[in-house]
Amino acid sequence: MRQWALQDAKARLSELVRLAAEREPQEITLRGEPAVVVVSAEDYRRLVKPKPSFVELIRSSPLMDTDIDLSRDQSLTRDIDL
Repeated sequence: MRQWALQDAKARLSELVRLAAEREPQEITLRGEPAVVVVSAEDYRRLVKPKPSFVELIRSSPLMDTDIDLSRDQSLTRDIDL
């Protein structure tokens, strides 16, 4: 990932955007510290793709149609010595 000082990024914004779109993310620094990263629209959409909720994940599971016995054993518990 290429780093750009903010002043250079301002002066060469077109090049920075082209490189981010065609090659890889471009990092912009502020006072020598990483501040932001410019990424392609495709990379951004992939990163922020909504993740399914837990319920949606369970409902889409290939095991959804499997019969599972979830009944609880109602027998009495046994005493243990500790």
